Formats: sequence, C-alpha cells, structure tokens
Amino acid sequence: MTRSLFLFLLFLNVSIPYAHSQKLRKADRQMMAEIQTDIRFLSNDQLEGRRAGTPGEKMASDYIISSFEKTGLKPMGDSGTWRQSFEIYDGRDISQCLFSINNKDLVLDSEYFPLAFSANGKVTGSPAVALQESGSPWFYDIRDLVDAAQDNPHFDMEEALREKTKVLKSRGASAVIFYNSSNSKQEEEVEFNSAEGVVAEKIPAIYITRAGRKKYLKDISQSLDVAIDVRMEEKKRWGHNIIGYLDKGAPYTVVIGAHYDHLGYGQDGNSLYRGTKKMIHPGADDNASGTAALMELARLLQKTKKLKSNYLFIAFSGEESGLLGSKYFTRNPTVNLSGISYMLNMDMIGRLNDSSHALIIGGYGTSPQWSSLISSTVNKKVFSVHLDSSGTGPSDHTSFYLKNIPVLFFFTGIHPDYHRPTDEASRINYPGEVQVVKLIYSIAEKMDGMNKPVFAKTRDTQFGEAPAFNVTLGIMPDYSFSGNGVRIDAISAGRPADKAGLQMGDVIVRLGKYPVNSLQTYMEALSKFNREDKTMVEVYRGAEIKTMNIQF
Repeated sequence: MTRSLFLFLLFLNVSIPYAHSQKLRKADRQMMAEIQTDIRFLSNDQLEGRRAGTPGEKMASDYIISSFEKTGLKPMGDSGTWRQSFEIYDGRDISQCLFSINNKDLVLDSEYFPLAFSANGKVTGSPAVALQESGSPWFYDIRDLVDAAQDNPHFDMEEALREKTKVLKSRGASAVIFYNSSNSKQEEEVEFNSAEGVVAEKIPAIYITRAGRKKYLKDISQSLDVAIDVRMEEKKRWGHNIIGYLDKGAPYTVVIGAHYDHLGYGQDGNSLYRGTKKMIHPGADDNASGTAALMELARLLQKTKKLKSNYLFIAFSGEESGLLGSKYFTRNPTVNLSGISYMLNMDMIGRLNDSSHALIIGGYGTSPQWSSLISSTVNKKVFSVHLDSSGTGPSDHTSFYLKNIPVLFFFTGIHPDYHRPTDEASRINYPGEVQVVKLIYSIAEKMDGMNKPVFAKTRDTQFGEAPAFNVTLGIMPDYSFSGNGVRIDAISAGRPADKAGLQMGDVIVRLGKYPVNSLQTYMEALSKFNREDKTMVEVYRGAEIKTMNIQF
C-alpha cells in the first residue's frame, strides 16, 4: 500500500497480538497452506523486498506466472505474454561532470558533486566568492540552512537548495556553487540524491564538499576562474504487471487485482524505518498477502463450474511508486475497458485482528448494488465490517474507479509493521486471511453472470488526503472504532501521549480548542500545532471524562 495511507500513520513501535484462533475446515486448511507457502516465498529475503524493476521483482513475477500457468489461465499481457511492461522514472545519474577552479580540476564526489536537480550545461566565469554579479556563477554559503536543519527535524535540505537555486537564478546567477563555511565536525549536510532528479531551474548547481572548500575556498575575498560542465541523464527501470485470463466467452470481465511490489530496502524514501542499518522490507502483509489471495482466487474460480463471467487476474507492479502499474493498465488495457464489469482489489488483508475482527471494505459507494450484496454476504460472526464509500484511495482500485468502473477494496488495517522491515510472514494471521478470501470469493460467485453493476461517483477518499502536520501524539488509532472521537489502540513509550498519561482505550474528543469527532478532525487538529507547543487533550476513559496536558 502506498504511503498516501497518511490518515492512519499515527502509530509507533507497538505490537498487536494475533491469536490465529479461527477454526477451519479441511478445505480451508488446504487453502491456508497454499496462502502460507505463497506469502513465505514472496516475502523471503532472497527477493530483497520486491522493489519494482529489480531482480527481486522478477523472481516474484516468475513465481506468479508459474502459479497462473498451473491454474490454467491464459496469458493476457503484452503480445500474448504474461507480462505488461512499463517504464518507471528512477531519478538522474551523473553521466559526465567537470568542475575546475583556477584551471585545477576538482575530484568528483570527494571534492564536489552536482546536485541531482541541476540543469545540464557549460558555464564559465571569474566570480568573487563574496560577490554576486548578474550573468556570472554565484557562490552561496549554506551555513544558515545547516543551522536551520539542526533545529528542525522536518527540514528538507534538498528542497531548500532547490528553492534557493530558483531564487538565485531569478536574480541573475548563471550557475550556483553551494558550500558550507561551518567548521563543525558534523558530517556533510548535503548529498547527491539520484531519486530527486527534477530540474529546478535551467542553471547548473554544484556543491563543494568540506574537503574541496578547505582546498579551494581559503580566501573568500578573491576572484576565481570557474569552469563547470554538468552532464546528467535520466535513469529508468521497468515494472511488470502480470496478467492472467479466465476466458468464458462472456460479454463482461471481472478484474481481480493486487499489487505484488514492495519497498526493497526502502531506498525510494517511502520507508517508515528509522534505523541506520540497511534492511530488507519483506512486505508480507503489504502486499504478499493480497498477491497470495489473488493466486488463490484464481485457483478457486478456475475450479468453479458453470461460470458465466470472464475473470482477469492482475498482479500490479509499481503500486508503491504511485499506482504506476494500474494506471498503465487502465491507459493501455489488454481487454476492452467498456467490457469490465467491476474490479476487486486486495491490499494488506493479512492482519485480521482476532479481537476486533475488523475488515474495511472501500468502494462501497461506487455502485448501488454493493449495499445489498455486502449485507447478504458478510458473516457478522466472522467480521466486523467498516465501510468506506469512496472509490479512490491509496491502492490500485483508484485507477479503475477513475475510468468509471465500480470497485470494492479489501483491507484489514494498518499496523506497526507497515512499511518497516518487521512486516514478516510470521506476523500474518493466516486463518483470518482464509476468511477474507472466502468472503471475496462469495462476492464474485454471487455476482457471476449478473448484469454490469451501475457505476456511481463518490466523495473523495477518507484515507488518502490529510492535512500536513509537524507533530504526533505517538498513538495508534483504533481504525475500527465508529463512535465519536478517536479511540487509542496503542501508545508508544516516551512520546507525548505516554508522558501525558493517556491509556489504551481512551477516546480522544478534544485537542486544545479543537473538537475531535473522527480521524479526519483529529488530523486537522494536529496540523494546528508545532514542536514544543503545549496544549490539553480531553478523553473519555470509560464513562469518565479526563483532561491532560500535552507538550509536543
């Protein structure tokens, strides 16, 4: 699931027990064994987190193809193959770069480097370090920016330099040469980040390292002969949707999908891991769980007699990079989009909580038919279902909804291992996932052969959009809570909520002067505060209301 699942990212390092207590029949135990095998393979370290366009993703796609072949599906990718390939922009790399001061070439990487957003080009001039003349390269000391970064943990140095380049270009700089005059023993505050490769302005931007500054910028009053030649090129990698078709010759096709890519080592900046050691993100729940369900549903539907609909099974790549695979498919469909009846999407369905049994079903409002279907299909003894009407959200069903196709989205909830190296196969609730798969199969079975559901527009997603905020309380909300306020499911030790004395089960109803009646209003309230601010929080603890002081 993409990082745009922002509304729920209020959790810290806490754990939730999964008892795996559901009783299963023999056929269900067989299904569980198959799901378990699939998840364990897909989340194995040898796949290195299945980042789109990597050898690990290739191993995962080969595994899915093998499963589809054994099931008896027909390949429906590019030119009769299983794969549908698409490009993924991967930032910029240095192709060639030269930088000289007074006819002496600086050493790339150790003494200088171009910034990733730098424009390509050649620039010469004889600027004084301390003077800035229009039409000439400008030196710029980032000492103040470094000081600002020390006081603000959310400071984005890359973005600050990008914006500064724009400003200096507007004032007449032909190139910018950044340096840091601080004598601090801290490590360099700037690095070449190839992923941040969008050109800021059409001028080169260079950074001189501490070693380069000490060697070449000893006297800032002097004028220097400068020559810059920056040559960088875009990097691309290829993602691959895996598409299998169960063709019954029907007029309508049902799309069942799940993304199989994950974060790799977290190198794209979407990891929530804050350690220093390079770690594989196995993505067992996100989204080996959905991919395993996809393969299992293909097996179940293939065995089902007298099917009246076609079924297109798609394992999407590039979801974690912004729904790239599903966007590409809906723009380049391998079946006629007008013939798609509806789309079922599974993303993070492996952590059904044994106490709450909460299952979120999104897309509820995308067709008026979903109401009676879900109410007649869901076993309330197995699930506590929470419905989200929106057709958009942080997963691949969004791409289909935007093409006016009814969707349903299945999700068992956020957890402390989301986008972290601890999202492992051992933490999956396998009996719970079996129940989710059986529910989705029942929905497909009941809908089989029926007329195409009527499509309906919905409000914007409640999950995808949230106000920006600089502080958190350090809680994990209970996303299954439907009452007034935000109920606390877990608390991180040492964070503001813990220090203030909040407890699991407390229901937050006010933060400062701002009432809290939902997760959205809670986020809106948080956005009003900054680090070091003090305020009060009002909670219900059982029937008793309590007020506590909070410092962020």
